[in-house]
Amino acid sequence: MNLEFIEALEEIEHEKGISKDIIFEALETALISSYKKNFGSSQNVEVEIDRNTGKVSVYAKKEVVENIENNLFQINIEEAKNIDDKYQLGDIVNIEITPKDFGRIAAQTAKQVVIQRLKDAERDVIYDEFIDRENEIITGMVQRISRNNVYIDLGKTEGVLPPSEQIEGEIYRQGDRLKLYILEVKKTTKGPQIILSRSHPGLVKRLFELEVPEIQEGIVEIYGISREAGSRTKMAVYSRDENVDPVGACVGLNGTRVKALVEELNGEKIDIIVWSKDIEEFIANSLSPSKVIDVKANENDKSATVIVPDYQLSLAIGKEGQNARLAAKLTNWKIDIKSESQYEE
Repeated sequence: MNLEFIEALEEIEHEKGISKDIIFEALETALISSYKKNFGSSQNVEVEIDRNTGKVSVYAKKEVVENIENNLFQINIEEAKNIDDKYQLGDIVNIEITPKDFGRIAAQTAKQVVIQRLKDAERDVIYDEFIDRENEIITGMVQRISRNNVYIDLGKTEGVLPPSEQIEGEIYRQGDRLKLYILEVKKTTKGPQIILSRSHPGLVKRLFELEVPEIQEGIVEIYGISREAGSRTKMAVYSRDENVDPVGACVGLNGTRVKALVEELNGEKIDIIVWSKDIEEFIANSLSPSKVIDVKANENDKSATVIVPDYQLSLAIGKEGQNARLAAKLTNWKIDIKSESQYEE
């Protein structure tokens, strides 16, 4: 290794932010393995690289003893004193044993170490960038599909949309651009793994935050979301300003804002309702679009009986019980729906 190598390391340190010392330390460790592999030695060796010139030296480390039992690891006191009379019993002596052609091996090893360190550093940069973006929205392009996993091109790296986070019935094609929710960022031996979602309720929340200025400004707040991805979502909102209608803000003029979201989610229905401190009012609102006559709430076991007009019963319950199920999830209450005539009976 030579001055050119040292200059290259300085450039890497400047451009990639990888410390020269980290590369030197990794290289010295790798060269010990290279030495043992190429020269079949079981000696206790140390490799030193001159930080200014790049000169590589290999030293055998030997303990100073009275009587030698193992030549590979020991040196007797007389021989040690011939090298330097300061040596005492128990000291470690470094004896240079650098092979003639070790420079060539060092150069090859250096190349491998530097490439690996650059890969590691790039992975760390990507991990640091994405770990701060967990629970955010990102736009990516479908790159490939393998074993039902959809791999998304995110620019610097690739994310994965596993089957459990896909919207049921949604078809993904190579080249499709999608908005996705960053569910989790993991560190693995192969680099950062970015788990994406299309079915998480957080995706709906973030899409509304992007679409509705009143939410960005903090005037309108999202209280909660319950979602059956691909089919229907219920979202409870409230306004900090009595002059701003929270539902109207989310729906937009002629429904433009909510339409943009429905399109992004391929036709998923979105019910936006007003959150209320009064739990009976909130439960009644949560069963929208059904009309509610009365709500009888039991605070002790967080259950409520809801009475609806006879002709609204199926609407309140919803197809396969979906409306009632989403309302219960949104309010965190057990909801028992009865028609007026059922309740009277």
